Amino acid sequence: MLRNSKNATRLAPSAGQGGAIAMHIPNEAADSATPAGLLSRLFATRSVKPGQAFGAPGQGSSSMISTVTIAALLGVWFLVTQAGWVKPLFLPSPGAVIDKFVAVSTEGFAGATLLEHALTSLARVMGAFLLACVTAIPIGVLMGVNRVARGVFDPPIELYRPLPPLAYLPMVIIWFGIGEFSKVYLIFLAIFAPMAIAARSGVRSVSLEQIHAAYSMGASRTQVIFHVILKAAIPEVFTGMRIGIGVGWSTLVAGEMVASTKGLGFMVLNAAEFLASDIVIMGILVIGLFAFAFDVLMRYVERLMVPWKGKV
Repeated sequence: MLRNSKNATRLAPSAGQGGAIAMHIPNEAADSATPAGLLSRLFATRSVKPGQAFGAPGQGSSSMISTVTIAALLGVWFLVTQAGWVKPLFLPSPGAVIDKFVAVSTEGFAGATLLEHALTSLARVMGAFLLACVTAIPIGVLMGVNRVARGVFDPPIELYRPLPPLAYLPMVIIWFGIGEFSKVYLIFLAIFAPMAIAARSGVRSVSLEQIHAAYSMGASRTQVIFHVILKAAIPEVFTGMRIGIGVGWSTLVAGEMVASTKGLGFMVLNAAEFLASDIVIMGILVIGLFAFAFDVLMRYVERLMVPWKGKV
């Protein structure tokens, strides 16, 4: 009651000089009633997320730019082929590639349809990738937390890592023959090195303060490894997985060079022998789409499993 009476007294009209009536309005309400006050409230500074006050480097979505880039590349491809600046033998038109895609999907090429080629290659790459995940990630983590393991595994990994798969393909064939295992093993070797190095790098990137804080709260060595080091290394592990699967798809063609009857790499090599450039480009595009789809999937899984990445 006292508060209401005080407000009523403050807002009650009072007789001014010459009989004019004046209203006692609070200063804040008076300021907001003016155009300047409305603009100041409309454009007032709002709280923002960390790193967004001035715009973090590289911040923002690039999907629209990527779409425009792809459309521009397709437009240049169509223009060059339609104008006849390049012969179809060297660069077939987009329409010819699409026609071959439909023909190979329905009628097949080199004794198999496009779906059969794709499933065969997908089984090889994914088998090698899963085998690398089971072996390379634990070995990389072990190299990061144990100097003996680092001294044992680091030299052979760094020795063969820079070598192209074609360099050790003959030895793989000599050791394991020309069967299916040699193809998967060749892709596995290509994926293994980047995944192991990424896991080791993730372990070594953990801040020493976090480890000391865990020890100070009574954590054991095993608890520090599983609850502190491994969780901090997960982003680097996902980066290694994305790099590894890309290397695996690029090694697929080398793995299917020997004694293959199916596969996207085999289809591309077989088409190249007959100068069927439209099938070659179609096979390359299919391999690229598979690799891109897996990379998008890995990014999605990473966002689910590592929601704190880039925020701490």
